[in-house]
Amino acid sequence: MKFKDYYEILGVERGAAQDDIKRAYRKLARKYHPDVSKAPDAEVRFKELGEAYAVLKDAEKRAAYDQMGSQWKTGQDFQPPPDWNAGFEFSGRDATSGDGQGGDFSDFFEALFGRQSGRARGPRHAMHVQGQDHHAKVLIDLADAYLGARRTISLRMPTIDAGGHVVTQERKLDVTIPKGIRPGQHLRLAGQGAPGIGEGPSGDLYLEIAFLEHRHFRVDGADVYLDLPLAPWEAALGASVTVPTPEGKVQLTVPPGSAAGRRLRLKGKGIPGNPSGDMYAVLTIALPAADTESAKDAYRAMAKAFDFNPRADLLG
Repeated sequence: MKFKDYYEILGVERGAAQDDIKRAYRKLARKYHPDVSKAPDAEVRFKELGEAYAVLKDAEKRAAYDQMGSQWKTGQDFQPPPDWNAGFEFSGRDATSGDGQGGDFSDFFEALFGRQSGRARGPRHAMHVQGQDHHAKVLIDLADAYLGARRTISLRMPTIDAGGHVVTQERKLDVTIPKGIRPGQHLRLAGQGAPGIGEGPSGDLYLEIAFLEHRHFRVDGADVYLDLPLAPWEAALGASVTVPTPEGKVQLTVPPGSAAGRRLRLKGKGIPGNPSGDMYAVLTIALPAADTESAKDAYRAMAKAFDFNPRADLLG
């Protein structure tokens, strides 16, 4: 049998509030009511709408459907686990909400929640379903990846309140950032996802790591990059310069005749790991300002001293 997306049938988002689901159902039910609509598929659409609403209007059944539906896409072959529907019972009367839909359910619905006439298949007992996993992105400082850290983070996560409405709830969690974490990696917090149904365990929370923008450093995987300005004479003659790294300052030897864009590697100075990343100083040339007569005279002297045309290659 094929999986049915009840949210798609009602034209609502998966996180829609219960009031939005009810409004969407009423609007479409009026449109496709067989006594009103002239569409050839009106009766089929009307029954699909009633089936979808019978599930999504009920907080427990919606949570169970969401748990199952997260693994499927519309039209995919679908097979629920054994005894999945043992905790539910439906009848034609149960499915009628006062909004006009009947209880003529599809095979897909019956596979999830039992037959429409009488009790669900199998003996009635509590359903125990593991809660859904949640995912979130967190921003950390680059220094946290070098040293490790413990941070308190605030997350706004969806939950269903006592009235069956989908609401967002703020949670604060203490998170240990391990040394060597890299952008795009995930931290798993067991049991911090959505609560389970019945005695089912809670899902997990997966935190995707991203770095806050740094004023000096850029990160590419485990490697770290720094634009390093040099005076013209340092690039031409070579120099030993002090360079900042996320772990502290180091001395770097600049070879004579270095040009802008050259990359000098500081092996193992990237994000720690096995192996550690590298750090690259990308050379740039910083020109002194010609803002005094003596500075201008110095530039004029350079122009006379060098037979140099930086555009020679452009002019052939």
